[in-house]
Amino acid sequence: MAAMAMTVQRSAILPIPRSHFLLVIHIHVVYFRPQSDSLGISATHILIKSTPLCSKFWDSEMGSECNETSEKLSKIPKINFTKLFINGDFVEAVSGKTFDTIDPRTGEVIARIAEGDKEDIDLAVKAARHAFDHGKWPRMSGFERGRIMMKFADLIDEHVDELAGLDAIDAGKLFFPLKMGEIPAVADLFRYFAGASDKIHGETLKMSRELQGYTLLEPIGVAGLIIPWNFPSTMFSLKVAPALAAGCTMVVKPAEQTPLSALYYAHLAKLAGIPDGVLNVVTGFGHTAGAAISSHMDIDKVSFTGSTEVGRLIMQAAATSNLKHISLELGGKSPFIIFDDADVNTAVDLALNAVFYNKAKNNPTGEICVAGSRVFVQEGIYDEFVKQAVKRTKAWIVGDPFDSHVHQGPQVDKKQFERILYYIEQGKKEGATLLTGGNTCGEKGYYIEPTIFADVKDDMVIAKEEIFGPVMSLMKFK
Repeated sequence: MAAMAMTVQRSAILPIPRSHFLLVIHIHVVYFRPQSDSLGISATHILIKSTPLCSKFWDSEMGSECNETSEKLSKIPKINFTKLFINGDFVEAVSGKTFDTIDPRTGEVIARIAEGDKEDIDLAVKAARHAFDHGKWPRMSGFERGRIMMKFADLIDEHVDELAGLDAIDAGKLFFPLKMGEIPAVADLFRYFAGASDKIHGETLKMSRELQGYTLLEPIGVAGLIIPWNFPSTMFSLKVAPALAAGCTMVVKPAEQTPLSALYYAHLAKLAGIPDGVLNVVTGFGHTAGAAISSHMDIDKVSFTGSTEVGRLIMQAAATSNLKHISLELGGKSPFIIFDDADVNTAVDLALNAVFYNKAKNNPTGEICVAGSRVFVQEGIYDEFVKQAVKRTKAWIVGDPFDSHVHQGPQVDKKQFERILYYIEQGKKEGATLLTGGNTCGEKGYYIEPTIFADVKDDMVIAKEEIFGPVMSLMKFK
């Protein structure tokens, strides 16, 4: 595992604080280039109890739960920003087109969002290029950039309820863990990189008796930052904060499933004093807006987190355009190996957290690239492990992410919901034993029970392919 870093081409690393380590995995972002010197030296309004049949529902028809439901729904934020953010202003897409962003709790439309495409990316890149070539952000002292970033972090703290609410309603993540953990960590990460902004140093090199060389670190230029839907706020900060600290300008494309918080962050950046054109946010789809970023001749660097398939396309586009720098953080199929001498209770806790990480108290739904979805358990403790894992998984409460009793919210959208159900059916067809879960929950929304399969073989689809959902595959070894 590698921590988030600002990296020069020589791979010098500024580490992220340990408190954020679990949020930062397999991500490298290059935002500096060595400058040569004169010597030429290159340097759902339902709460569902998770039972095998999802038979118990808590909703506004059920007495005392009605008041709690009304209270929880009051936390849903008003949607204020639905347009593209380019050169310091919220603007409509050139085409005038919009797309729906969907509430995964209900499957209903939250808002209509401006649909940016190539023409809008061109405008955003033009603004970012002008801000980089002629604006004050890259020319400020690191201390001054850091001061503005500190203000940005303070504003995030002041608006934590709104930001947590946006990610809850847009991505299905639990409101209270967002409010108490993830969004404050976003603010802290901006503070960390604010502190790093005046500590960007080159090196002095002894060349010979008469000559000395030096390296100078400069911001790389305009960065295209493409953000996934599973951690919309965390990934926004992990890409934007180091780029700002380095003095770069940027075009951010959030995932089409979860655009709301990125637009709110753009609003806060403006309030913090980040100059116009430095941070631009273009909402839209990967095959149009994302492709335009990847192939744009005036973007110097692309950072992408998402699927391996799309990562390949970005590499191709970068190579056939201007050979831009790229950083890719893609999919995975991580194993979790438990030996006989492990404490079973601890092992079960860790394994459930490893596979069901993201979106809940102890974070189930499995929507993370390092989910430990293949669990290998040595035969001496296998039976007890299975017993405990199934018992605890059946205790999960699946339901509305704004309810404090809930352990697991919905999957992000219908496509991901159906993808997970497909893999569950494949597991059954190939002969894996379904121990618990495997069903949908509720009459609307994208809820799936946390699911455990046993007797999984290495050649089964559920053992080989990334599911990105709350599905654990158990395998016994000697």
